[in-house]
Amino acid sequence: MSIEDRAEATAKNIEGKVQAAAGEITGDTKAKAEGEAKQAQAKATHAREDVKDALKDAID
Repeated sequence: MSIEDRAEATAKNIEGKVQAAAGEITGDTKAKAEGEAKQAQAKATHAREDVKDALKDAID
């Protein structure tokens, strides 16, 4: 529904992928876990926005 929320979630997903990859390369398990957590948070935000869009479409 909100393009800003989707853009922020996409940015967080990319940031998480980079952080997880860097953690994998350097052997930093904490960075890898934080990156994966950011990706999960972004996925949840996209899912929430999908639900909002579906509800809006159902109402319209």
